[in-house]
Amino acid sequence: MAKKLISFSKCFVPAAIFSTVIIIFGIVGICVKGINFGIDFKPGLIEEIKIAPASVSLKYTGNSKVSVDISSTAVDFVVTGSNAEKQTKSYMFANYPTVKDFAVAVDVPGVKVELLTDGSESSYNLYVNSAESTILDSDNFYLYAQNSEFNVSDVRSVLEGAGISGVSVKPLGTDENRSFQIRVPVGEDADSSQVIQEKLSNSLKEAFGAEKVVVIKTDFIGSSLSKSLALRSITFMLLTFALIWLYAAIRFHWDFALGAIVALIHDTLIMFTFISWTQMEFTTTVLAAVLTIVGYSINDTVVILDRVRSNLKTQKVNKFSELINKSLSETLSRSIITTVTTLFAVISLYIFTSGTIKDFALALIVGLLAGCYSSLFIAGGFITLCRKNWKPEYGIHHSQKAAKGVLTLDAGVQV
Repeated sequence: MAKKLISFSKCFVPAAIFSTVIIIFGIVGICVKGINFGIDFKPGLIEEIKIAPASVSLKYTGNSKVSVDISSTAVDFVVTGSNAEKQTKSYMFANYPTVKDFAVAVDVPGVKVELLTDGSESSYNLYVNSAESTILDSDNFYLYAQNSEFNVSDVRSVLEGAGISGVSVKPLGTDENRSFQIRVPVGEDADSSQVIQEKLSNSLKEAFGAEKVVVIKTDFIGSSLSKSLALRSITFMLLTFALIWLYAAIRFHWDFALGAIVALIHDTLIMFTFISWTQMEFTTTVLAAVLTIVGYSINDTVVILDRVRSNLKTQKVNKFSELINKSLSETLSRSIITTVTTLFAVISLYIFTSGTIKDFALALIVGLLAGCYSSLFIAGGFITLCRKNWKPEYGIHHSQKAAKGVLTLDAGVQV
């Protein structure tokens, strides 16, 4: 049963206009909003913090050394020292679902546990201040489980009032699990980073209370490293496009290869349009998503180009657009099924993960949709434009035979 022929060529011009509008929209977004470069590409200090009251206080009075380690499933107390054999006591969140359950259950010699709230918070929400040592002593060591009490405007006002130039504050997570990302440009000197970090910490502690400011993580990158990484990324992208064009030109034809590259550039620009307007943090993980889509999209495009090349030798059509329509119709189900099945996995990543992996998955979703669309409409439309004066080979052979007085009828009889 022959496949239904779809007139894709009628959509080439509208698709080109639509894509042009989206890309222009993206360029405007980059000019107006810019790219939210992550710490990998932008020199500076980045801290993720929460502002919340402590839920549990821990103290240790003894001759051994006790440290606290929190994972996604448990709180571990590691006891070492000359007066004790090394041992680890684990308190699984599954066994102690609330903070109160955990606080009551802790039984480590020398460790005093004080519950600072009613303990109704989920023990799975427990976290510590990464800026503090996890080794317990006679001073209070706090465990936190509550959400931030303040909003992004409160944090931004404090830091701007402290005279820290160039600071930006971005809310992370959901309302139930809110944290704040603070980014400050700093010089190449490591001492400069230390001074800025101390100024940030002191300003926040003075405004919100020393016990309530919790540092989740801190990153720093120098300007020379960020520039080098950005330059290598651009070079790698250009080299990738050049090698793909060379491969497609050797295997197919120069205009086929150029059509494939135009589709890849289209997909990349669409992804950057999304990245700029959503202000997704552009990290090496997101860059990996862009490169993944480049490889995925060219694979889909090559399948279509291979079918076009095959039909060039076997199909008798008068216009190249008819040949493109037939080739795209024959490969349509393959393109859609491949994209949809891949989307199942990527959407699962987006739903069930967080952080940079979630951004990676979201960028892949946009790229997969753009790649499927460009393989069908952008690459095909560009190649059709390049071959608008194309003449079928069988027509040339037919004319040459007619000129010699030899004409082959359908029945195979020559006259």
